[in-house]
Amino acid sequence: MNDKPTNIGFGNIVPGERIISIVHADSAPTKRIVQESKERKMCIDATNGRKTRSIILMDSNHVVLSAIHLRRSAIVLAMNKENI
Repeated sequence: MNDKPTNIGFGNIVPGERIISIVHADSAPTKRIVQESKERKMCIDATNGRKTRSIILMDSNHVVLSAIHLRRSAIVLAMNKENI
C-alpha cells in the first residue's frame, strides 16, 4: 500500500496505514495503556514537551503520544486517506 505519512504535530510523522486508532488522552483506560507501553519501552513521545492530547495506537503495538487534539488528528488522517 502506498500511504502518505500522517503529520502528528511539530514535524513528527507516522505512517497512516499503520494507525489502528486515535483516542483521547484523558481517560483512565488510556492512561493505563500509556503506562504499560512505557514499561514495555513501546511508547513514543511526540509532544515536544507539551500536554498530551491524543494517543495514537499503532499496529506494531507502539503507542504514540501527540499534543494535537483528537479531532484535528482524525481530520489529518482522513484527508490523507482521501488523497491516495
